[in-house]
Amino acid sequence: MNQCIGSGRSDTNMFPEVDSTWKTFNEVQKLLSKTNGKLVGDLMTPAPVVVRESTNLEDAARLLLETKYRRLPVVDAGGKLVGIITRGNVVRAALQIKRAFDIKA
Repeated sequence: MNQCIGSGRSDTNMFPEVDSTWKTFNEVQKLLSKTNGKLVGDLMTPAPVVVRESTNLEDAARLLLETKYRRLPVVDAGGKLVGIITRGNVVRAALQIKRAFDIKA
């Protein structure tokens, strides 16, 4: 067996198996075929935590970063879904704010 210099790994372990993604997909398909007719409503989070469009970005960011939630539904004043905010949205907004601050400084 050839060894990669400095890596401690053999050449055969360097790359994932060519069809490993396909195998994983097939395994997931087999598991999902045994859902016994479950519906999305059976698995969804009932009464999810939501934020309003008018929620302060800092409060939404704190909720996302200090809890297990990775995304929050955003609703209007009438409770109608108007979007979703994600951790990625918060990080991008923070970077934009930092860039704007750095330019002013």
